[in-house]
Amino acid sequence: MSDQEETSSEGLNVTLTLRLLMHGKEVGSIIGKKGETVKSMREESGARINISEGSCPERIVTITGPTEGIFKAFSLIAHKFEEDVTAAMANSPVTSKPPVTLRLVFPGSQCGSLIGKGGSKIKEIRETTGAQVQVAGDMLPDSTERAVTISGTPQAITQCVRHICAVMLESPPKGATIPYRPKSLGAGAHAMMAPQHPAQVSHVGVA
Repeated sequence: MSDQEETSSEGLNVTLTLRLLMHGKEVGSIIGKKGETVKSMREESGARINISEGSCPERIVTITGPTEGIFKAFSLIAHKFEEDVTAAMANSPVTSKPPVTLRLVFPGSQCGSLIGKGGSKIKEIRETTGAQVQVAGDMLPDSTERAVTISGTPQAITQCVRHICAVMLESPPKGATIPYRPKSLGAGAHAMMAPQHPAQVSHVGVA
C-alpha cells in the first residue's frame, strides 16, 4: 500500500524516451549557434536531447530522461519556438499569434489508448490542458509509428505531454515497433541539383 501511495505522490518518476519530428529550420533553432542552445537545454533539463544526422527535410529529435527532465525539455523547446514565432511576427502585419506546434512520433499500437473509447481520452486531454491534439490516421512511411501533433501555448503543450506520457506508460506498445526514419535527400537529388548552381550564381549577379 505504502508503495502505491509513494508512487502517486512522487508522480511519474521513470525514465522515458519521446521522439519528435522536426523540419530543418526548427532543428536549427533548437541547436542554436555552435550548438549552444541545445547544450543549455540539456544542462537545464537534465534530459538527453539527440538529433538525427543526415540532410533530410525532416529530422528526429529524441529526448530521454526522467519524466520531470523530459517535461522540462519540452517546456524549453516550446518556449524557444514561441520566441521564434514572436520574432517572425515582429516584421509581419499579422496580429494574432499562431500557436506553437510540436509533432511527436508514437507506436501506432499505443495511439488507440491515447484516443480512448469513442475519442474520450483525447477529448479529456484537450479539455484539461487547453492544447489541440491530433493523431494522424495513417502510419508514417515504412514504419508502425504515427504522428501526434500538439499545438497551443508552451504551458498547454507541456501539460499535454504530461498527460500523454501517463497514457503511454499505462499502455505499453504491442508487438514490434518499426521506427520512422526520415528519408535523406539521395545522391541522385544532389547530382541533379549540382549543374544548376553556376547558372543560379550568374543569374543572381545579373539581378
